[in-house]
Amino acid sequence: MPSACDSLIDDIEDMVSSSDPTPLERQSARKNIIPRSRKKNELLSHEELQADSLIPGTQKIWMKTWGCSHNNSDGEYMAGQLAASGYMMTDDPSDADLWVLNSCTVKNPAEDHFRNSIKKAQDQQKKVVLAGCVPQAQPRMDYLKGLSIIGVQQIDRVVEVVDEAVKGHSVRLLGQKKGGGRRLGGARLDLPKIRKNPLIEIISINTGCLNACTYCKTKHARGDLASYPIEELVERASQSFREGVCEIWLTSEDTGAYGRDIGTDLPTLLWRLVEEIPEGAMLRLGMTNPPYILEHLEEMAKILNHPRVYAFLHVPVQSASDSVLMDMKREYCIDDFKKVVDFLKERVPGVTIATDLICGFPGETEKDFQETVDLVTLYRFPSLFINQFYPRPGTPAARMEQVAAHVKKQRTKELSQLFHSYNPYDHKVLVPKRAEFKGKMIEVDIYEAGKHFLKGRPVEDSKPFTASIAKPLQKGEVSGLMQEPTVNGIQDPASSLLLIGSYSLDREALKKLVIALTLAAAILAFVIEKLY
Repeated sequence: MPSACDSLIDDIEDMVSSSDPTPLERQSARKNIIPRSRKKNELLSHEELQADSLIPGTQKIWMKTWGCSHNNSDGEYMAGQLAASGYMMTDDPSDADLWVLNSCTVKNPAEDHFRNSIKKAQDQQKKVVLAGCVPQAQPRMDYLKGLSIIGVQQIDRVVEVVDEAVKGHSVRLLGQKKGGGRRLGGARLDLPKIRKNPLIEIISINTGCLNACTYCKTKHARGDLASYPIEELVERASQSFREGVCEIWLTSEDTGAYGRDIGTDLPTLLWRLVEEIPEGAMLRLGMTNPPYILEHLEEMAKILNHPRVYAFLHVPVQSASDSVLMDMKREYCIDDFKKVVDFLKERVPGVTIATDLICGFPGETEKDFQETVDLVTLYRFPSLFINQFYPRPGTPAARMEQVAAHVKKQRTKELSQLFHSYNPYDHKVLVPKRAEFKGKMIEVDIYEAGKHFLKGRPVEDSKPFTASIAKPLQKGEVSGLMQEPTVNGIQDPASSLLLIGSYSLDREALKKLVIALTLAAAILAFVIEKLY
């Protein structure tokens, strides 16, 4: 078998034939060559110039994101940076030159969709860059080989990775960000982004968590808890309101654990953010696990009662069986969960408690499952995420004795039927879909009631209330870009040379500038070569 050092071509000596001129003959022939200059118009008329068609920053990019709001926020940041650097973001995958696929590793179906999209991209001769939790958690998977990958903490370098992928190179950035001797929360919060909804800003307050749940693959990707400083989060929220946002969503793998690594806590952050929320705008809290929210129930009740904070909290229970919770390593018992729910329902009028349930976790008995059914019957959760258990590779739960597939499916179906048997949304009001109502609050008369909703019509002569303190960005517009410098309200021409570095050029203008400069350089190099 040939060694790794064996050459794939013949030795260089064997490639020179006896009929080739010798070095001495070449040197002698050079004396007979007389260089002459060529006129510019002759050069352009008789020589065909070839420009590089793979100039990074001039391609169309399609991005697909699966999973949680944290992943969606990462996707918005990556799209914003790519657009700010000159790439054209498109909603049409067939029209794109490159696909950025931002994956979720929570369940098997999500990864299956991700894998299928990679195959589809390759079938259509599209270049791809892979992002999100799947490649971060298991970058050596066979179907990821040879493809460019950007890690969940490296999204601030997405432009570099895409630039290289456009050239046909394979790059992988999967490192962890550290500073001051500790792990950082991830990419900076002041990066450009394109919000899917210009009225909603999703802010990740931390990444990772403190738990080690036996079924969770996300922990392999996001790691241990790393929180952003309060001042950075407050500044991001303030900037968002200045850009016309009227809702802030806080997200992370566990918002309740926020600040434990940097000497603060969630209520402290929330009170600071509340100070920044303009009248009519709202703050929405993300998911928190029971162990951490238990320590802050009094303060959390006060915050959820604030007029600019939604009376909503997502507290995943996963199972109502203490035996199953122990096998999951959830670090609480069902009485702890009930204490959280009962306390908030008593102290926060009209509070919405959302929760998650896993059906068919390894070892779950009929008795265990019935305890979960009883919990749903008791609280009639208005928002319920029902998940069939999927063993994720590399997790402890994948090595446990599994519940039969048909049993898992039946239990999932039974819980779903229970959820649909009651009316969780009878307080939800639907209004006519009009552009002038978007992002505003309006007074309505209720004229019809359905199983899951109420219908309302705008009250005559009532004026919609605008929550935004500024005009919202247009759909697809990049957030976070520096404004053009002004002097007394007039654009300062002396600073115009700095605008390119601040991404202030129009995307089309930037693309034309890059092409023009590249072509000019090619022509100059060609002329120099012909002259000398």
